[in-house]
Amino acid sequence: MRLFRSLTLLMTLVAPMAFADDLYQVEMILVRQNAVPAIVSRAAPEDWAAGAQRIGAEAQRTPSLNGEVEKLTASNDYTVLLHKAWQQTLGETPSKVAISDGAEQFGQFPIEGTLNLKLGRFTDVDADFWVNQIDSNGLVTASERLKQESHTKNGQLNFLDNGHLGLLIKITSLTAPAPRPTPDEIPD
Repeated sequence: MRLFRSLTLLMTLVAPMAFADDLYQVEMILVRQNAVPAIVSRAAPEDWAAGAQRIGAEAQRTPSLNGEVEKLTASNDYTVLLHKAWQQTLGETPSKVAISDGAEQFGQFPIEGTLNLKLGRFTDVDADFWVNQIDSNGLVTASERLKQESHTKNGQLNFLDNGHLGLLIKITSLTAPAPRPTPDEIPD
């Protein structure tokens, strides 16, 4: 019986740590695939951010995937539309962030969208982005939309393919130890 009580006490001490949120760096590259015809959808809604948290200046980080951006830019197959990096806490509770780029006009941006992230064995990603054409009056006249859900592996670059638009995303833990390098030779 003493063992059972000790085990119960140990479980109550360890369990909260298993569900604690950890700090992650999220980096994303939104691209247009030039070989695929653009699909113009309905105009982006005015409430595109719908309760998502804005990424503050203090959370923004210097992107590390500049080599990939250079390769994409050098190719005629892709147009890089957006490249951002930031840090945020992730856990088992979904975390929705709003991302935008360009000059705001009446609450709309040339590029706007949300990422909903939920940590598990993999990170569940729900991406919803709009690439808008805004006229001289500040009204959205046409939009392209990327709406994609995926289970991404942390620490690796993942591609979410949505036809004419695609999203490269890398989610890296800032608190977990770095993985050990793979040996060149396997010892006998």
